[in-house]
Amino acid sequence: MEFSQLTVSGVSFDAVPGLGDGVVHGFSTRLGGVSEGIFSSLNLGPNRGDDPARVRENFRRFCCAVGADPAAMVFAKQVHLDTVRPCTAADAGYGLDRNVDYEADGLITDVPGLALVVFSADCLPILLHDPVRRVVAAVHAGWRGTALGIVERAVERMKEGYGCQASHIRCAIGPGISACCFETHADVPDAMTDALGQDALPYIQVMGEGKFKVDLKGINALRLRRAGVESEHIAISPDCTACRSDRYWSHRVTRGERGSQAALIALRP
Repeated sequence: MEFSQLTVSGVSFDAVPGLGDGVVHGFSTRLGGVSEGIFSSLNLGPNRGDDPARVRENFRRFCCAVGADPAAMVFAKQVHLDTVRPCTAADAGYGLDRNVDYEADGLITDVPGLALVVFSADCLPILLHDPVRRVVAAVHAGWRGTALGIVERAVERMKEGYGCQASHIRCAIGPGISACCFETHADVPDAMTDALGQDALPYIQVMGEGKFKVDLKGINALRLRRAGVESEHIAISPDCTACRSDRYWSHRVTRGERGSQAALIALRP
């Protein structure tokens, strides 16, 4: 499975056709919206300080481009942990039209049309689809969530709550900061080796002077394989948000003065 870059009605986004015909989905970029200034132009972060009317219009455009219903979106209050929340039709509108009163970094559903949304700007957005059981999930994986194994939690919830088989699940690890730019202190690699032991070492590069580079995309792919997802069903975006800050929002590059990407997935009705 491979990523494609698409532009529909002026909105640029990334997608993975191999996720299956039974879903609509997309990983947004920062291109094709109506926001201005530091949020120019497709800011989808509702809590970044942008004009709410512009964010709402940006979502309308993004949803139109990928084929989702803006009124059926579900957001979460992301807190860099490993909670995965099941969603029902009653959750439609949480985030854009209703205040989010729960914390989660993953959302999961088997309700057709319900559009699960996670946000990022260097952290990894990850979308999952079981085309057999007709179940989807959206995950936000920062380094803390990666160390905690949130993608494995998502696969576990798909299996336990919806009867999915890991071998049927298809996954797309979206644009995020790559090892080339994710330079850290020892706390990040220590968290990875505490969680994964020697298996984490191929994804950690020692830079000297107490600095390391860590491949979060590779570690999440490793965790998916550990959960039983087949390698050929895992797509990894080649794009680094820090390298490509012309196309994506990067928290590191902008030092926090930025908008947000959104990754969205919904089962086709």
